[in-house]
Formats: sequence, C-alpha cells, structure tokens
Amino acid sequence: MIILGIETSCDETGIAIFDTENGLIADQLYSQIELHAQYGGVFPEIASRDHIKKTVPLIEQACDQAGITLQDLDGIAYTAGPGLIGALLVGSSVGCSLAWALDLPSIEVHHMEGHLLAPLLDDDKPEFPFVCLLVSGGHSMLVDVKAMGDYTILGDTLDDAAGEAFDKTAKLLGLGYPGGKILSELALHGDKTRFKFPRPMLNRPGLDFSFSGLKTSVRMTWMKEIEKEGYNEATDKDQLVKDIAASFQEAIVDTLVKKCQRAMKQTGYKTLVIAGGVSANSELRLQLKNLDKKLRIKSYFPALKYCTDNGAMIAFAGAMRLMKKQNKNNKIKAYPRWSLEELKQT
Repeated sequence: MIILGIETSCDETGIAIFDTENGLIADQLYSQIELHAQYGGVFPEIASRDHIKKTVPLIEQACDQAGITLQDLDGIAYTAGPGLIGALLVGSSVGCSLAWALDLPSIEVHHMEGHLLAPLLDDDKPEFPFVCLLVSGGHSMLVDVKAMGDYTILGDTLDDAAGEAFDKTAKLLGLGYPGGKILSELALHGDKTRFKFPRPMLNRPGLDFSFSGLKTSVRMTWMKEIEKEGYNEATDKDQLVKDIAASFQEAIVDTLVKKCQRAMKQTGYKTLVIAGGVSANSELRLQLKNLDKKLRIKSYFPALKYCTDNGAMIAFAGAMRLMKKQNKNNKIKAYPRWSLEELKQT
C-alpha cells in the first residue's frame, strides 16, 4: 500500500510517500523560514499563499524521487489540524482533490498524532502502551498512549508551551527567527548555574505545564542585568545572552524531565516517547536518557529530521489508519483546534 502524505499546518510544506512494504520511499520538505524572518514570526497569510505555490511541485518531486506516478498511489493523507486554518485548507483541498480525481480514499490526519507516531518510522520503534511527551510549537502535553487512536491527555499546557517559551525568550534576547533553535545553540556555550529561574508547577501535584511565569522571570533578569552599574554592552552582552539562554534552557528541561518522571510512575509504563520540535533539543535528550537509567525505562526519539513538521509522519499515520480500514470520507476538512482525545482507535 502506497500513501502520499501532505503536511501544511504552519510554515513548512512537507510531502512524503510511504510504502507499507518498503517504508519511506520519498521525502520532500520546503521551509518558509526566510519568508517569515522579516516579521519575527509566522505570518499566516504568507504561509498559506506559499503552500499554494509549493505543494503541487513538491508532490511531483516526491513521485519522481520514489519512481512512481500518481496512479500508483493507494491513498492520500493530509494534515487536517490543528494548525493555521488557511494553511490547513491548502493541504486538505489539494489532498481531497487528488483523491477525487484518482478515485482514492483520503485520510485526515491529526498533526499531533503524526508527531506522536514519528518515532515508529525508525527501525528501533516503541511498542504500545507508552507515555508520550509531545512538545511542538504551541503544544506541551503528556499523553497516555494505549494504542493508535486511544489517547488520554495526562497533562497539558495552561498558557505558553515549551516551544513558545523558547521562541519568545529568544525574541526578548534579540536572537532573530526562528529563535528557539538559536537559543539552544547559544545555551551550549553558557553557564547554566548563573541564574536560577523557576521550575513552573513542580511545587504542586499534577502533570500540567505553564511556562509564562518563566518567560516573565527571564525578562526581569534581563532588564536587571543590562541596567546594572558598570554593564558594558560591547563586552558583557554576548556572555550574558549565553548564560541566560543556558539557565533558561536548564529550567525548561528540568521541568519537562521531572514531569515525565511523574508520568512514568503514575502509569507504571516502561516506555517513554518524546516527539515534536523541542524533542530535537540535545540537552533534553541527554537528561531523558539519564532518566532511563534512573527509572529502568527506555526512551524513544524521532530522527532529528522528523522532530519538526514533515510529510513523512503524515504519510505514515495515514497509512496506519488506512490499513486498519478507517472510514474514509473525501470531504475537505480543517480543524484549527482539535483534541487528540477526539480521535478514534484504529
């Protein structure tokens, strides 16, 4: 079974083709970073317009890469949500239109389920059930994953998610866009013990996340340091930025790791999956691997190229659902907000 996957939820156009017998046979990705950099963040209308330009050419490139034609496809999967409504409508319109023209089933895929299943693209893949830490964009959540489609959210973000906190803190420090990645790289060269930032909601029970207070603490520290007597921007700013980045990252990672530890003890599971853009963070990977030894569990991460938005995870999730004979309804749909718990078990 050969499935085309279309990902257009935000600022990356991802197209991939997954063969249930041979695995991933094509993977194309176009990033809009340069388009949005001048605005310091994603401009939704520009994102939608660029998806219109890039989606069909990338589908053609993916077919060439796989050595197939559209007539060889058995189904088309597309991201139906959550995400930017205009961007989602581009992918769903193209996906459904192709399905109608080729008389194929189209499968709507939940963007976060795509991330959650991305580690299954690897040869060494986790088995159900497991706990998943999903940290992608505006989402930070812990999920009890009993089976594909059988999800219970154990903890969710109450305000800023981890990825948002990274990006907003980077913007505060003047690091440009996309700031989260730049901040993480600078953190490698900073002193993570110089500033003691709060670990939000660790002093209370539960698995929810809240990072807006941490972001505020960073802002107050930044203003205090640059206003100190004797502060010299020419000589002091570079190291100050690195030390704040390292201390901030340490607070985020420490919070995520301890929440994962609570979730593993609460469920009794021995498998932890980490997915989403923040799962690429090297410090988070290191600290969670240390948790493996402490709790005698095993952690799984997606390959770095599948941490951020991509078509491969959508093609894979669509293939899994089509193999389970999920009901197919070729209607153009887009859900800017869509809870994982609304999905049906395959």
